[in-house]
Amino acid sequence: MAFKIGFAAERPDNTHKEDLHHIPRQVAAPRKSVVQVHFAGRNMTLGYYNDQFDLHRGDMVYVNGKLEGLRGIVTEVNYNFKIRISEYKRVIAVVDTNVSGKFFMAGSHFVTFDPVALPVSKAATWFKAPETEGDAFVSGSDGTSFRLYDLNEMEVSSAIAQRGQEYYFENRVKYICIDGTCGYAIVEGREAYEVEFAYRNGEISSLVCSCFCSYNCKHEVAAMLQLRETLEMIEKHYEAEYRRTDYFAAVNKSTLFSFAIDGKETGSFALE
Repeated sequence: MAFKIGFAAERPDNTHKEDLHHIPRQVAAPRKSVVQVHFAGRNMTLGYYNDQFDLHRGDMVYVNGKLEGLRGIVTEVNYNFKIRISEYKRVIAVVDTNVSGKFFMAGSHFVTFDPVALPVSKAATWFKAPETEGDAFVSGSDGTSFRLYDLNEMEVSSAIAQRGQEYYFENRVKYICIDGTCGYAIVEGREAYEVEFAYRNGEISSLVCSCFCSYNCKHEVAAMLQLRETLEMIEKHYEAEYRRTDYFAAVNKSTLFSFAIDGKETGSFALE
């Protein structure tokens, strides 16, 4: 079963409509405002200055300051204000929750073969704040590889293998994507961790995780188990679609609905 998800959906007070699938979405001009942002994880609502975006109630945002890195929801927007800028932290990013494309059932996930439907650049912001200028990452590889269908070759301890399997069964792999030979996944633990790898003809190499373990970790195990399940579903049901683009992105069903649908008051999607 395929879902044609072409949302013209918007959150409350957001009057912009989603453009067609292959047409770039028009970004509204920034509008200065003071906004109240609620952080559910901390049960806090704080005020922030915004001069970079056209914000509306219901927008998901990231801010700087002591709550930097946490995703919040705009609950109030005030355009009439006079403030001392030095006393306010700022909104630094808005989460893009507009999704348009064709998704197929794939077990616990929806899968798309359209590179612009839900790319890594968009999905990553659902879970992690964008990198700042001061962020610098470096990774390396010892050149080892293993077969996806024999995860014993990962050489992880039984404890890590068990925890990784638990993460997999708990649907903590929220998003996983392969673009050509480049793989990427988001695994939810104490925070959202990014798993990166190379995939060629059933072989996994250059496997790393942003939890910065110096050995293969539970997040990587969970990602590999989810990758194996998703590829099996694709091979069985959607092989032609995958071969056509050499790309797929799979998103957990509840994740897609939480970000792309929940809280939006207008719009539609089709089931076929």
